[in-house]
Amino acid sequence: MKLRSVLTALALVLGALFAPGVGVLTAAGDAHAVTKISHATATSMFRNSGITWSSSGGCSDRYNSTCTSFEQLNLATAQGAQTLKSASGCALNITGGTETGHASGTYSHWNGYKLDFSKYTCLGNYIKNTFTYIGVRGDGSPQWKSGAGNIYADEGNHWDVTFYNCGGC
Repeated sequence: MKLRSVLTALALVLGALFAPGVGVLTAAGDAHAVTKISHATATSMFRNSGITWSSSGGCSDRYNSTCTSFEQLNLATAQGAQTLKSASGCALNITGGTETGHASGTYSHWNGYKLDFSKYTCLGNYIKNTFTYIGVRGDGSPQWKSGAGNIYADEGNHWDVTFYNCGGC
């Protein structure tokens, strides 16, 4: 019976190491397959969690930089916002989603990994007191890393958050 437990544990560890997009055997910077959701699905998820969103243009067109769109958002990103809301107990207002106009890159807004949040004292205190400060980004923005590996960057007038996963949902 003891041998079976050891073999089961070994199989779980090896499965995690060899799973696509997980473990030490994947190339750094490679995004793995993710589940994309629609704007309607994201807004429903956010509404159900008490998360608000706003846009300077009052719109949701992904191809208009003054809009706030959630079209093609990663499901894990939406779940990460929900986790942040429930864990922090803070008000969350999303000001940037998957719309054009943000910096490019694999883990970008356009590719569904990032959301921008309004700066509120509660949220800032939660991030700074709960997560680990990891230094400044290339653009000078100070960053904090959650235990789940998500990155919170203080861009001055908002929080730029990269959700690599749902943050423990």
